[in-house]
Amino acid sequence: MTGTHLGMPAFPHAAREAVRDEVLRANLRHATHTIRDKRARAVAELEDWDRLRAAGKAVKDHTLAHLDRYLLQLEAAVTAAGGTVHWAADADEANRIVTELVRATGEKEVVKVKSMATQEIGLNEALEAAGIAAYETDLAELIVQLGHDRPSHILVPAIHRNRGEIRDIFAAEMGAWGRPAPDGLGDDPRELAEAARLHLREKFLRAKVAVSGANFMVAETGTLVVFESEGNGRMCLTLPETLISVVGIEKVIPTFRDLEIFLQTLPRSSTAERMNPYTTMWTGVIDGDGPSVFHLVLLDNGRTDTLADAVGRQALRCIRCSACLNVCPVYERAGGHAYGSVYPGPIGAILSPQLRGTGSEIDATLPYASTLCGACYEVCPVAIDIPEVLVHLRERVAQGGPVTREGIRVRIRPADGHTAERAAMRAARLLLDRPGALRAGERLLARARRLRPRRLPGPGRAWTDSRELPELPERSFRDWWAAREKEARP
Repeated sequence: MTGTHLGMPAFPHAAREAVRDEVLRANLRHATHTIRDKRARAVAELEDWDRLRAAGKAVKDHTLAHLDRYLLQLEAAVTAAGGTVHWAADADEANRIVTELVRATGEKEVVKVKSMATQEIGLNEALEAAGIAAYETDLAELIVQLGHDRPSHILVPAIHRNRGEIRDIFAAEMGAWGRPAPDGLGDDPRELAEAARLHLREKFLRAKVAVSGANFMVAETGTLVVFESEGNGRMCLTLPETLISVVGIEKVIPTFRDLEIFLQTLPRSSTAERMNPYTTMWTGVIDGDGPSVFHLVLLDNGRTDTLADAVGRQALRCIRCSACLNVCPVYERAGGHAYGSVYPGPIGAILSPQLRGTGSEIDATLPYASTLCGACYEVCPVAIDIPEVLVHLRERVAQGGPVTREGIRVRIRPADGHTAERAAMRAARLLLDRPGALRAGERLLARARRLRPRRLPGPGRAWTDSRELPELPERSFRDWWAAREKEARP
């Protein structure tokens, strides 16, 4: 996984700066509360939501268990329909494949449908280094690109911007990228949308090459599917002569019928709509209809290694709905940039450390970017138990142990900074294994309860900076129970 966001400080440091930004927190609070309230109403309309959720989980788990078979079936179906399939083991290989494909057309620019896979591998930067301009066409992605910014949300990448900031970005930057913003542009959403529409239309009509991702790939038919709300995807997927789709290998599903489940769960979980406004499907190429050349780049980039983890692999079920971000109290206060990844929020806290490994300071801190409240699990449309994976990854960070890297089983060392934690856990294990010592310790603490400090020393200081130590009872539960049993005897 490339370093589009790497080089940032670890999550605790980045979050500490973010929570001081009152404008950012207001933008996030308003947006996330609005989206999650609408989502709750949309989901409540379906009496069989729990069954749909279970069905989506089952389809994803079955596919991951037989991923090799379904990927080969997909390749055969896409090839039979006139497309060309490429396999990319990592970001560098994927970027090289796409760059060569664009160069082969003789074009110097591409239009893009919003794609987290291409952000993950840093494709825009790779194309720019090759002298090829990549234009984002999703409205929020356009705002991010014009603002020389980074996405901060899976569904709404510019969620950290308000409309006044967007107006200023359009007025200052649009002219350098194409058609300038109208004079006297205001911050009314309709004006901003119209300015973006006019700016993008000339790019849609001129572009010969488009790059997309996909929400799903159907192994049975070789069909790729994109869900979107603005129509920019439809323009990119139908007007250019060449279409290049970069898609993570986990996005495959077995049959066209399976798509029925996600057509109901994804729109409600993401945009809180019963059905997304635009669902575009394409199967290879057809003479006189859409692009005449289609390339599918299947991206691994750490996914096979993630699949080897019996607990962590459930992160690959993710359908990128962003529901977990909108209910997360940590994301709401810290924002997406603090996660140092194109995958922010709870899903990013479990996906990025698996795709990239926990070797960097930022990836080693991501599993701790959670209160473990479980709200993310409750809203996930494919029932990813994010708290379970977070605890699993915390153990990996603190203890080290065996993991799979580039298909090879290796043993990693514990991350720096967890020596005191490991010592405390070993001490707790020794004490809990000795009931007599535990009972003596409880009685000693009860007698010394008036000497309880307000703050812990050393490594415990950070914990008590924002919390109070609990009051100690006069006697332990064991002693209370023994006295109760004694009183109850005849």
